[in-house]
Amino acid sequence: MGAAETLPWSREEFEVHIRAKGGGYHIYHPYHVAMNSGGLTREQIQGWVCNRFYYQTAIPTKDSAIMANMPDRDHRRLWIQRIIDHDGTTGDEGGIEAWLTLADAVGLDREEVTSLRRVLPGVRFAVDAYINFARSRPWQEAVCSSLTELFAPEIHKERLANWPQHYPWINQSGYAYFRKRLSEARRDVEHGLRVTLGYFQTREQQQRALDIVQFKLDVLWSMCDAMAVAYGIGERKVL
Repeated sequence: MGAAETLPWSREEFEVHIRAKGGGYHIYHPYHVAMNSGGLTREQIQGWVCNRFYYQTAIPTKDSAIMANMPDRDHRRLWIQRIIDHDGTTGDEGGIEAWLTLADAVGLDREEVTSLRRVLPGVRFAVDAYINFARSRPWQEAVCSSLTELFAPEIHKERLANWPQHYPWINQSGYAYFRKRLSEARRDVEHGLRVTLGYFQTREQQQRALDIVQFKLDVLWSMCDAMAVAYGIGERKVL
């Protein structure tokens, strides 16, 4: 390996490499491609909403674990907003409640969703792996794993643009979560990117950061794999 290949990237180059990871975002998974082009059945949409709820409930859990490992008050003051965004407060019930409104909108029974009975083993395994990573790794690495949020606004914009025309049976109230996350994800990325670009300094550390982002991409992709196997894609029915 030549000397140039071991020198650290500049902050600008490092960010370019991180953003390039977006090519592996689950927006490109066949299940998502079918979903955003109108190719899923009602049962397949419901299966996604029901399983994805397990991930939604995990977000404040993993964020609490990350914050518990943060020694710096200034970082905690910023990070706690993520927990509030999902758990909500009086008068603003947050992302988990918004996801349950989506569940209502696609015709699911709330108790069935919140019981987690329908969570697939592959989805549960992937999400639990993400929580365990957040609990066990240095907080800067856990923050780095959140950077898949760089790619999230695009997936929310696609849903807002395409779902109403492809799935007119979904009640419009269900789209509130996607609208809310457009601004929240952009705000969260600013903090996560600042931490990552500042903490991972050597080329070896920077490559570690890319591997961490890839791990999180794999979590999201594996969730889609599990749902595709269980529910099929397109006209194939639930097993």
